[in-house]
Amino acid sequence: MNGARGARERLVVIGGDAAGMSAASQARRLKGPDELEIVAFERGHFTSYSACGIPYWVSGDVPERDRLIARTPEEHRARDIDLRLRTEVTELDLDRGRVRARDVDSGAESWTSYDKLVIATGAQPIRPDLPGMDAPGVHGVQTLDDGQALLDTLARTSGRRAVVVGAGYIGVEMAEAMIKRGYEVTVVNRGREPMATLDPDMGRLVHEAMEGLGITMVNDAEVTALLTGDDGRVRAVATEDAEHPADVVVLGIGVRPETALARAAGLPLGEHGGLLTDRSMRVRGQEEVWAGGDCVEVLDLVSGQQRHIPLGTHANKHGQVIGANVGGGYATFPGVVGTAVSKVCDLEIARTGLREKDAHRVGLRFETVTVESTSRAGYYPDASPMTVKMLAEVRTGRLLGVQIVGREGAGKRVDIAAVALTAGMTVDRMTALDLGYAPPFSPVWDPVLVAARKAAGRIRGTG
Repeated sequence: MNGARGARERLVVIGGDAAGMSAASQARRLKGPDELEIVAFERGHFTSYSACGIPYWVSGDVPERDRLIARTPEEHRARDIDLRLRTEVTELDLDRGRVRARDVDSGAESWTSYDKLVIATGAQPIRPDLPGMDAPGVHGVQTLDDGQALLDTLARTSGRRAVVVGAGYIGVEMAEAMIKRGYEVTVVNRGREPMATLDPDMGRLVHEAMEGLGITMVNDAEVTALLTGDDGRVRAVATEDAEHPADVVVLGIGVRPETALARAAGLPLGEHGGLLTDRSMRVRGQEEVWAGGDCVEVLDLVSGQQRHIPLGTHANKHGQVIGANVGGGYATFPGVVGTAVSKVCDLEIARTGLREKDAHRVGLRFETVTVESTSRAGYYPDASPMTVKMLAEVRTGRLLGVQIVGREGAGKRVDIAAVALTAGMTVDRMTALDLGYAPPFSPVWDPVLVAARKAAGRIRGTG
């Protein structure tokens, strides 16, 4: 393929957000336009934006959409990246090293050859095949276009009742956003408690806090249909035994890897539907194809198994690794421990490592401890309560996971545990960590270390 273009190679990137454009930008830093031509396809209107920030834009905490955009298409093009917006890749021809793309607006199609290919197609929101799911007034919040469509609906809708379907990160954050906009909010959740990324006992704390904010929680409820009025717009969310009136419905059910292209091309997919790569983010069995972001599965360093964890932090790191390797350098992505943090109004929610059911699934024997503490020294003004739950492996004492629910200062404490998990520390070793202390910031024993002490004692007690 190089013959027609001399010695210059062509990198084709599918997907213009975190992983894709990080890869393109890093490759460009390492190789100039005379060595590497870069063509990037993005089916939407925007590039390099924070999807995680969309709920805060909808709520009004972030006043302008463009504040969520890290780098505009024009900025990418100024760096000699041929970025083609509103262009969707519809087919991969791995044997001939080319992709087929379609202009979303005109429908025109063309083939583009590549020497190196990056697949960064992201994830797609789960949208159950139920009556009324495509009715006006029903919105997902995966992209900036989705966020704008929701805001447009809110501007046109006179009613003030919102139903959020799903109570994961997006569902909880969108419930907060709608509360801040003055809506009467109901969250319909199929699980026992909100935030299935937590154990149910910790999810219960989130449940209680959400109800304290005026949010109606409906748990253990399966949505059967979205009901519409005479005008065709959504009017209610139906479950098996109730109808929940709605002037607008927001879907926060979760996402799955967007890997239809990869599947059709015969690329290897994992148990969760994500692309499988090696540590360099090269697709397994392929010499010149890399993948990163929400469309891949990654190694869980705690369980040793592959997981699908769609987070912008991972996607940006994947892109940096891919760009370094495509650009002639060398980098690897070792894996993750599953750290995430969120909030609903002033309640902070964080987790890292394994939940109880995760540990059971991989056959680990473990002990759990839960402690109540405060964000600051108890005598210092505005000290707020927090709950820390910790899992440790029986016999070895290896830290397996931590969950934290509390007010100001609670959430980011999970980073202590994330570092300890990455380092493979035991809970006994954690108790000696030299953490910063002053009354405005922490009790003399940080809540995470209090949990570690209790877990270490429990492990010693079990032999």
